[in-house]
Amino acid sequence: MTEAAPVAVVTGASRGAGRGIAAALAARGWRVYGTGRTIAEAPPGGVAVALDHRDDTAVGALFERVDAEAGGLDLLVNNAAAIADELVSPKPFWEKPLALADVLDVGLRSAYVAAWHAAPLLVRRGRGLIAFTSSPGSVCYMHGPAYGAQKAGIDKLAADMAVDFAGTGVCTVSIWMGILLTEKLRGAFAADPAALAKFAEHAETPEFTGHLIDAIYRDPGLAELSGHTVIGAELAQQYGLTDQDGRRPPSHREMLGEPREPSTVVVR
Repeated sequence: MTEAAPVAVVTGASRGAGRGIAAALAARGWRVYGTGRTIAEAPPGGVAVALDHRDDTAVGALFERVDAEAGGLDLLVNNAAAIADELVSPKPFWEKPLALADVLDVGLRSAYVAAWHAAPLLVRRGRGLIAFTSSPGSVCYMHGPAYGAQKAGIDKLAADMAVDFAGTGVCTVSIWMGILLTEKLRGAFAADPAALAKFAEHAETPEFTGHLIDAIYRDPGLAELSGHTVIGAELAQQYGLTDQDGRRPPSHREMLGEPREPSTVVVR
């Protein structure tokens, strides 16, 4: 870890999970660059960067800017994803808009592109982390095949990038988040605080994953996690982390499944 504040890029930080992660990292002393296609203001404590992750050139320019301004990079959180309102519809995929497949572009491909640009900066540091936000949708049916393929692909990116980063000091991890208490969800419960409190017992704040990522980065045993997909709620318990008001979010492992272990076989 450098003497100055460690530097992070959090993609998709305009709202929801990304905004919460960026705010939590900033609160723990990180210098945070948060990206968003329509980001109106910086995440609390961070630097807002208006960026469309479909634009590879603009993504490259972001990392050049971070290198020039901050002198390097310690952490990339790949969170950006194109999520349509119709995602949660129970209809079969062919009766939903074709645009739901955009998550395979901004969500999967964009994570690869951001990591490609971030990798030289992280390797130069001699120690670094790429954290991917994921969900049990990678192993169970959740929101349809496009969403599931994106989450499965994210977990595989973490596994395979860890192989390429071996020996560099840079590690990767994919984190299954739980049900998130986003601004949008809280708004839906605005007229019923009691129902919100009950729902919160089974959910996580967006900041929770940010505090977890900070703990993962600072873990002396970070290399042992590299390439793995973890259930955030379970790893947080190992670190002794709690969410807002001391809550311990549940794992949902028994209901939704468990991460696949990456194979130790490497074919080059």
